[in-house]
Amino acid sequence: MFSIIAAIGKNNELGKNNQLVFHIKEDMKFFRETTTGHPVIMGRKTWESLPGKLKDRENIVVSRHKITGADYVISDLPAYISKYKDSDTEIFIIGGATIYKEFLPYAKYLYLTEVDASAKDADAFFPQFNKTEYPTEILKKGSENGLDFSIVKYIKH
Repeated sequence: MFSIIAAIGKNNELGKNNQLVFHIKEDMKFFRETTTGHPVIMGRKTWESLPGKLKDRENIVVSRHKITGADYVISDLPAYISKYKDSDTEIFIIGGATIYKEFLPYAKYLYLTEVDASAKDADAFFPQFNKTEYPTEILKKGSENGLDFSIVKYIKH
């Protein structure tokens, strides 16, 4: 099964210049704790933005090109989705915007850190989705560096 994990602003902002627009330690801790031990799928730009391979996770990159250091490269995304969409293993989609959009219809869970702020100069956005199709569970609320946030789990019917 696929799960999406992201931090987004009021207008679904994700990033700018291949970097996150919100830096919240509690969100990073939640990301690490939630994804550790699970495969993580990302696009090439997200892979290149990381300081290195995410430890204790199978690092899977979607790309048509050779990727050095990744555990696995997906070159045929529709075939991969078809093969793993009903898997018992929780596979996390960690970005970027295009990859989120591709996997959104197949994601059972969305773990979104919703930041009560906007980033006017963002250039990457989380895809729009109908929130009424997902019952929600608020996992945590907090405030850090003047940013209020909620970590919300959306569960697809």
